[in-house]
Amino acid sequence: MKSRGFLKIAALLVAVVFFVACSNDDDTFARVSVNGTLLNGDRSDFNGDIDASFTGNVGTVSRSFIWNNKLNTADYNADITATSKGTFVMIVEDSKGNIVLNRTINSDTEPDSIDGVTSSGTSGIWTVTITLTNFSGDGSFSLSEGN
Repeated sequence: MKSRGFLKIAALLVAVVFFVACSNDDDTFARVSVNGTLLNGDRSDFNGDIDASFTGNVGTVSRSFIWNNKLNTADYNADITATSKGTFVMIVEDSKGNIVLNRTINSDTEPDSIDGVTSSGTSGIWTVTITLTNFSGDGSFSLSEGN
């Protein structure tokens, strides 16, 4: 009987070691939060100023949300603190789907921030897409109705 107990314990130990050895030790991730809300999918709806942050560990993610812009332009700002190569991309489309902003920050080159005013577009529901590619570090971006 002792040998059966020993075999069960040995089999359990082998299973645990196999599970741990085969588990995903890959801690890569990328996350985008807007006005305190973690974007788990696309199409969250926001009004007013956008105050957002993002973080990653060699992660890749693309998140879109809609934003009500009552004016024809938007003021934007983005800044990253990256610890390795990767990119941050911000694309903004007006209510007719026309791209009014398409900017990229590469983590291995300067500048590490962007700001300005979008091209003129049609007011209404705008779409904002943020893409992090192989991004490690953190950053923030903001949008507000333009002048």
